[in-house]
Amino acid sequence: MAKKRREPPEWWDWELEFWEHLKERMVQRRFADVDLRLMMKQATGHRKARRAGRWILETKHQGRPWHVVVKPDYNARILEVVTAYEVKRREAAKKEDE
Repeated sequence: MAKKRREPPEWWDWELEFWEHLKERMVQRRFADVDLRLMMKQATGHRKARRAGRWILETKHQGRPWHVVVKPDYNARILEVVTAYEVKRREAAKKEDE
């Protein structure tokens, strides 16, 4: 279950660094860095990802649910943005069942 945005982690407002993978996906999924920053600003929750050290931010883009995957670098105090993707209906329904 996602933690509510009311309790942001220490890395929430750190400087962003975009992975190359993200840059490729931005073109494929038709969103810009401005869209991504807005999605992150408007995130409604966050939770640990399956991969160690990563987090999933729950947000919306163009009225649809999206996830933004981030990896905090505690030494550099930078928030690495790994990828972002629209949550498909099947995945959203699965989450509601949890």
